Amino acid sequence: MKIGVPKEIKIGEERVAITPAGVESFCSNGHTVYIEKNAGIGSGIEDEEYIKAGAEIVETSYEVFQNSDMIIKVKEPQPSEYDYFKEGQILFTYLHLAPNIELTKALLKKKIIGIAYETVQNEDGSLPLLVPMSEVAGRMSVIIGAYLLENINKGSIPVIKKYKI
Repeated sequence: MKIGVPKEIKIGEERVAITPAGVESFCSNGHTVYIEKNAGIGSGIEDEEYIKAGAEIVETSYEVFQNSDMIIKVKEPQPSEYDYFKEGQILFTYLHLAPNIELTKALLKKKIIGIAYETVQNEDGSLPLLVPMSEVAGRMSVIIGAYLLENINKGSIPVIKKYKI
């Protein structure tokens, strides 16, 4: 299978959908992986790491979509990507279709096989792809809350300016 990973273009999204270890796993099982140039930069992964793992780097997201049977993303496709879909292509990402009728229509029009991370379930009904996201969000909420409560941020907690050791 030909697997493609475009650079995320949703505003504020810096993650990438695959690590070099994931690329290596796919390639060692006979698959081809296309990664858009600089797709991993926001996550601290250089193109050279993907190349070393066996990926082919392509210049544009259009090339990723056109060369691939399956697209792996972090976030739902953005409107500028809808025209890149190929009939029968597999799309594996967070889709969040309920509030997004335009994306839903674009996927149906191109007969995309959409697999939404948020709907993947274990036999016991648990959602294994949401667990890590929930854990990170839970931990970050405390850090962000404490930051916003500091008085330098117009919060009510005084900031200790000097530490004595």
